[in-house]
Amino acid sequence: MLIAFSVAPSGTGRADGSVHDAVAAAVRVVRESGLPHRTTSMFTEIEGEWDEVFDVVKRATEAVLPFGSRVSLVLKADIRPGYTGELDAKIDRLESAIDDLG
Repeated sequence: MLIAFSVAPSGTGRADGSVHDAVAAAVRVVRESGLPHRTTSMFTEIEGEWDEVFDVVKRATEAVLPFGSRVSLVLKADIRPGYTGELDAKIDRLESAIDDLG
């Protein structure tokens, strides 16, 4: 299973609206999980079994709680039983398809 998620606090009281410290706390949880992952400017993707992936998302969300009065969580899942390594394999297939067009 692949999960793409974004978690951020609101009600931080910061004039500049920055949430980078909170996001760093969430990403640290993901990195320490040992699961395959990738962080981009908008989302963090994690790959693993249902229970372990959702446990990481829960702990990452909890890591953001101290940074504001509420937390927003956006989550997208690709549930494909029997497949692993899709975090990179999907990108590889896309790149190959682009090359085939050229």
